[in-house]
Amino acid sequence: MVQAISTSSCCNILFSKSHRSTSPHSLHRFNHYSPSFAHRISTGVQRKAVELPLPETVTQQVQNKEQRKTQFALENLTSWLLKQELAGNIDAELTVVLSSISLACKQIASLLQRSSIINLTGGQGTINVQGEDQKKLDVISNELFCNCLRSSGRTGIIASEEEDVPVAVEETYSGNYIVVFDPIDGSANIDTALTTGSIFGIYGPDEQCLIDLDDNSTLDKAREKCIINVCQPGRNLLVAGYCLYSSSVVFTISLGKGVFAFTLDPTYGEFVLTHENIKIPESGKIYSFNEGNYDLWDNKLKNYLDHLRQPGSNGKPYSGRYIGCLVGEIHRMLLRGGIYGNPKNKNSKNGNLRLLYECAPMSFLIEQASGTAIDGVQRILDIVPEQVHQRTPIFIGSPDEVQKLQKYLA
Repeated sequence: MVQAISTSSCCNILFSKSHRSTSPHSLHRFNHYSPSFAHRISTGVQRKAVELPLPETVTQQVQNKEQRKTQFALENLTSWLLKQELAGNIDAELTVVLSSISLACKQIASLLQRSSIINLTGGQGTINVQGEDQKKLDVISNELFCNCLRSSGRTGIIASEEEDVPVAVEETYSGNYIVVFDPIDGSANIDTALTTGSIFGIYGPDEQCLIDLDDNSTLDKAREKCIINVCQPGRNLLVAGYCLYSSSVVFTISLGKGVFAFTLDPTYGEFVLTHENIKIPESGKIYSFNEGNYDLWDNKLKNYLDHLRQPGSNGKPYSGRYIGCLVGEIHRMLLRGGIYGNPKNKNSKNGNLRLLYECAPMSFLIEQASGTAIDGVQRILDIVPEQVHQRTPIFIGSPDEVQKLQKYLA
């Protein structure tokens, strides 16, 4: 039986009554605390135990623990996509396509991490339709993307940097989405273990176009139909995103309602939401241009760059940063602000980057994050491609920085 015994105003002691008799010596010891103490013990008077309130500090600790549970609860890409589906932002077919793309990115990330170990560095010995030497991982990554998209059963047409023409997917059961992508952006960085990435964009369902390479009589017409279906302006994009392969693997995506980034957690192999509703800073102090081409640019652009090199109001010029990977440039810009430029020059009248599967998806992301993307004259997302591998100049970044550039180019 439990008895509550009050000894003072500042403390409460709980005792259990013993079945053994209490000796006079023990009663004498208790008399030291209270005159009636021994009487209560010896007579067996029972006192009901009192439930004491928790100290405020303990209550606060419990609340903090619950708050930490909420704060560190992880949301992975799969659960996030399902929430978007329930909210009506995407349909079930598109969810499957995006899950397939994320799987391809995980596989590419794994290969990049082990590329030196399993002999995947160096060239493939082939040249793509752009006239560029292909890396081994260019070819493998393209195949991974294509296989994952085919296995989804929801992709109708695939257009890739590494494919000569758009490819119709015979395994399509529903959906018929058009997916454009660059499987490895910045592949020149692979052999030195520097930043690389993948870029993708998804357009709405369209009629499936099949190319029968064995039937030359229908090849030209079928190819033309595929090109017409694929060559859409960036403003028609339903989804755009990229995957950054660096010290972390970051999958960044926009469904047309903001920009969200998910970081791959290697402990359980899932992309976890780490950056919610990203907004690019309105201005920034970083510019990213390949200044090795400075002498090939027109004077207006040179004057702009000369201005950036001059000390500003804080006594410091802009900082020049160039990674050689569009994904890396855009990822830093989304978080830190600034401007990236890949302009036309005397040797490349149309710029170096491809409109359909590089510039359009990245411009879509930047605009969703409240940034700006232009070719020097017009909005990138308003340009209608005439060819799958069409190139374009691009200036993209914080709105204040792009606006300042436009004043110099006017």
